[in-house]
Amino acid sequence: MKKIFAANWKLQKTPAESANFADQFLAQVGQLGADFFSNKEVFIFPQNFSLDILTQKFSSSKVQVGPQTIHFEKSGAFTGENSAELSQKMGATLVLLGHSERRQYFHETNSNISKKIILCQGLGLLPVLCIGETLAERENNQTEHVCFQQLTDALTGVDTQKRIVIAYEPVWAIGTGKVATVEQVAEIHSKIDAKMKSLGFKDFQILYGGSVKPENAPQLIALPYVDGFLIGGASLEVASFLKICQCL
Repeated sequence: MKKIFAANWKLQKTPAESANFADQFLAQVGQLGADFFSNKEVFIFPQNFSLDILTQKFSSSKVQVGPQTIHFEKSGAFTGENSAELSQKMGATLVLLGHSERRQYFHETNSNISKKIILCQGLGLLPVLCIGETLAERENNQTEHVCFQQLTDALTGVDTQKRIVIAYEPVWAIGTGKVATVEQVAEIHSKIDAKMKSLGFKDFQILYGGSVKPENAPQLIALPYVDGFLIGGASLEVASFLKICQCL
């Protein structure tokens, strides 16, 4: 199974900056040779204004692009929301869903996330579902409970026969410089794998996210049940993102 290297750019990069990143990335990957994608998939989740230019830039490559969220309705009077259907027509092949910032700042519920996953599956878009606990929940030994609750609720009504990607991101490690220990990552990823299987899923992968950098990527990617990364700040520069992609 190929490892996944997913970039979450959040509100960074203008369309021009995104286009420049794509040009540099493709040029450097081209120098590395055709085997670059033999053992990996590369996902990029840009802010909305850069989605169109990136799908164009990567249209003839194996890099996949998608929005950072969508609305659970295909269309309608939902001012300010993203359309999954329109994103797909622009060239998107996947969608990031349930990121902790969406849950915290925009009050996304597991129920709504479930509707979004179902919509994505109906359109043939790959859902990348984020789960994770806060520092307080970790300190109160609630990590497993919180993650399992998010999984169970967000995957209600979802087709278990279709591919899905889970991104475990401890909220306390996102953009803080803190990284879960190897032991912590290994333990929760093993439990998430077992939970997904108990829910009936077979075609799934589990990513780790939370201050992933070129320095810690090799150790983390070597862990069982770590199928790749969801990368924030370190994905904004071609050099650091490419180095993480080569950590195998």
